Amino acid sequence: MPELPEVVVTLRGVSPHIVGKRVVSVAVREARLRWPVPEELPALLCGQALLEGRQRGKYLLFRFAEGHLMIHLGMSGSLRIVRPDTPVGKHDHVDITFADGTVLRYTDPRRFGTIQWLVDAPEQHPLLCHLGPEPFAEAFSGDYLYQASRGRKVPVKQFLMDNKVVVGVGNIYANESLFRSGIRPTVAAGKVSRARFGVLAEQVREVLARAIEQGGTTLRDFVGGDGKPGYFKQQLYVYGRGGENCLQCGALLREVRQGQRATVYCPGCQR
Repeated sequence: MPELPEVVVTLRGVSPHIVGKRVVSVAVREARLRWPVPEELPALLCGQALLEGRQRGKYLLFRFAEGHLMIHLGMSGSLRIVRPDTPVGKHDHVDITFADGTVLRYTDPRRFGTIQWLVDAPEQHPLLCHLGPEPFAEAFSGDYLYQASRGRKVPVKQFLMDNKVVVGVGNIYANESLFRSGIRPTVAAGKVSRARFGVLAEQVREVLARAIEQGGTTLRDFVGGDGKPGYFKQQLYVYGRGGENCLQCGALLREVRQGQRATVYCPGCQR
């Protein structure tokens, strides 16, 4: 599943090609995504210029004069810039064409993503209004995590992956951030000290920033806005390496299931 770095990479990849340009046509070939693409989307978008692109958590928000286009990539979705004569593939569900011929193409083999039109402020939408701070925001800090975790018995990894606590720290990056912080993912969040949460907040930002710089993490389906895969997978210390030797101390990495997700940690490096 595309996580926050992949969403940021996608946004950075497509925005320079489309911001400031006017939509001239919208082709919806398959409307049956996680929630149906609005039937009126072509009429709503055509003639409007795209004013800005930004992200909130894993949601892409494209601002027009009369509303926002909200896109979530789901499990396997991608947004790419293509030429108008690029052949249409089986899973190429939506094309948004701009006045200069640039095409923004939404592809989603599993159709778990969503494309919605928002008239009101995006922060008021039910999918966004309960989200926690962005990991690069000033509000996200070790002190914030410490205060939010008091009395919480949930394992710290699941706490970190809770979008109401902080957005965008998915399974891959939670594994990696906890390893780099020396915190065992099965420890109760309420038992982690303020100082250790300070280290964890720093590592979350470091891991996400490095992943963004490297173009995201290639696992199964992710490609950036230019259609190229990410390369952060080359730098993973624990995720997907259960049973292998720790690159730091040589101990065998252990793999457990938490919340139906694979968790890998080093029993020697993480306490």
